[in-house]
Amino acid sequence: MSKSVLFELGVEELPARFIDDALKQLQEKTADWLSENRIPYGEVKGYATPRRLAVKITDVEEKQPDIEEEAKGPAKKIALDDNGDWTKAAIGFSKGQGKDVEDIYFKEIKGTEYVHVNKFIQGEPTMKLLEGFGDILLGLTYPKNMRWGDRELRYARPIRWLVALYGEEVIPFSIENVSTGKTTFGHRFLGGTATVNDPEQYEDVLKEQSIIASVEDRKKTIYDQLKQLEAANNWKLIIDEDLLNEVTHLVEYPTAFSGSFSEEFLEVPEEALITSMKEHQRYFPVRSDDGVLLPYFVGVRNGDDQHLDTVARGNEKVLKARLKDAQFFYEEDQKGSIDKKMEKLSRMVYQEELGTLADKVKRVVAITGKLSEWLELDEPEKQKSLRAAEICKFDLVTQMVDEFTELQGVMGEKYARIFGEDEEVAKAINEHYMPRQANGQVPTTTIGSIVSIADKLDTIVGSISIGIIPTGSQDPYGLRRQALGILQTLNKQQWPIPVEKLIDLVHQFYFELQLPTRSEKEVHSDLHEFFRVRAAYLLKEKNIDPDVVDAVLSRGIGIYPTTILKAELLVEKRQEPSFKPVHEALGRALKLAEKADDDKVSPGLFKNDQEKKLYEVHQSIREEYLSYLQDGHPSEALDLLAELSEPIHSFFDATMVMAEDEKVRNNRLGLLKQIAQDVYVFADLNAIEWKQQF
Repeated sequence: MSKSVLFELGVEELPARFIDDALKQLQEKTADWLSENRIPYGEVKGYATPRRLAVKITDVEEKQPDIEEEAKGPAKKIALDDNGDWTKAAIGFSKGQGKDVEDIYFKEIKGTEYVHVNKFIQGEPTMKLLEGFGDILLGLTYPKNMRWGDRELRYARPIRWLVALYGEEVIPFSIENVSTGKTTFGHRFLGGTATVNDPEQYEDVLKEQSIIASVEDRKKTIYDQLKQLEAANNWKLIIDEDLLNEVTHLVEYPTAFSGSFSEEFLEVPEEALITSMKEHQRYFPVRSDDGVLLPYFVGVRNGDDQHLDTVARGNEKVLKARLKDAQFFYEEDQKGSIDKKMEKLSRMVYQEELGTLADKVKRVVAITGKLSEWLELDEPEKQKSLRAAEICKFDLVTQMVDEFTELQGVMGEKYARIFGEDEEVAKAINEHYMPRQANGQVPTTTIGSIVSIADKLDTIVGSISIGIIPTGSQDPYGLRRQALGILQTLNKQQWPIPVEKLIDLVHQFYFELQLPTRSEKEVHSDLHEFFRVRAAYLLKEKNIDPDVVDAVLSRGIGIYPTTILKAELLVEKRQEPSFKPVHEALGRALKLAEKADDDKVSPGLFKNDQEKKLYEVHQSIREEYLSYLQDGHPSEALDLLAELSEPIHSFFDATMVMAEDEKVRNNRLGLLKQIAQDVYVFADLNAIEWKQQF
């Protein structure tokens, strides 16, 4: 007979950011544990509130299924000695399987006879196995752990109670002197202790104690209440998904309420007001139907709807103090000038080995200048780029950004306008921080894109130069995200600048400035590989096959927008039977070209018409082919390469490449090497499996 199982871990309030991952771990580890222990079950459902993590398992059988299986042992020649008696190996094998040598039989596998026995494994009672579930609870990992009292255990928060039931029966085990039972705890103020007599009653029992145990149900309750307030007041709430998720994990019994603040605070930039409400107070800001921020907010109480007016007034007082601070910061930050604020950057350390923020800004300005030249900006646009780079970090010294770090760049743009800076310069200050998160918005303007790339390149090259390289999940400077941002921005702008050229420019700056770095060769290798891995990641995100990714990145990233187009084109071409002869020809040339020492070719050493023809066709297409790639037209470039297909096949049919005459041999290999070098600019075609996809 099957029964349901319930495990509940009661703790002091967990940080909201811990809960999603902890619940996911609990459900996955539970399912894995049940499978490993061969315990049949129906489904696993998880529950979480700030004070509990729980899992209910339905249709759990009373015992493991019995198993009959065949066990394979040593070969017959090892199992029997010269006299035909059982060896220690055979005796030990049979004992290890709970059998005697009389149970042994031989079975042939691939021409060799092996010892075998049939063994019967009786399933253990489920209750006995469930007593070991405490290890799953202890195996949950959290960003931070703590110790409490005189306990040795380190855990996210102190453990206060444990519920463990198989049907109506308590599953006995304990953690740090907390023993399992049927007693759970309800809402701190609205509930009390309660008894769970059956796992299927769990949600109902908690509901009576003012607890909504299901994360999904609690989230929906909050959302519905927000929408009700929105409709009743003709508001448009800013319901941010991350904030909604966080609030869901802060409460056990949610009740939404609204409050207001003085209209005078609306003179402060709305980004500061919204950040104060969302990030500091976990409130949902309110807009009108036409998008104007209104002097109202909506919060979520961990409790019922009693005395909500009092709750609202208390929250209004707290928010008022926050907004007064923001108002003060905004007014103070407008005093002085940008140049005066920039002076403070020389007293702010950016990184111990890389200098101050002022030093970083100087490098960003230099990189911006070079990029402006490469992109052939006109003089006014170049000067705007340099000005944006020069003042891109000035808002870091403002009180507003010091208090609300999330507003760096945002406030820089606003203050730049107030201080009379050009509109494009102001916008670039904000955009140079983009993208702010994975898959976030990239800069849209030319100036913002240039400064963004310059700033990120300086951060990446500087960090890797002094040995700060992301490993595993550790990336404290966000270098991976910034590298992805550079590549995404290059693609957005469709700039024909090879990524390696950008990397080497900044790397060279560091040596010219005599900043402390590791060996030049080592840093160069690390930088190029770091960006290559990021490019591979982005291409795979576009569903480019791994072998095609390896092919287009075999000789570096090159012009990234063109690299994307090359990869997409090759994914299509590999499915076209008509392209197979082209691949075979070019691939054969690539392979044999590996034997060449150099690419020198003397037409006077040609011995037949086929090698002359191949040389002439290659020379005739080469300039146009490379021009197409430089201009971002890989399809046309590949069409030109395809013109080499027939001459290559004819060449190999009529020509002995590895001729006895050394000069002739080297000349033919040099011709193939010239062709191979150009093919590699497109991709290593031999890295691709050119089979049709059905």
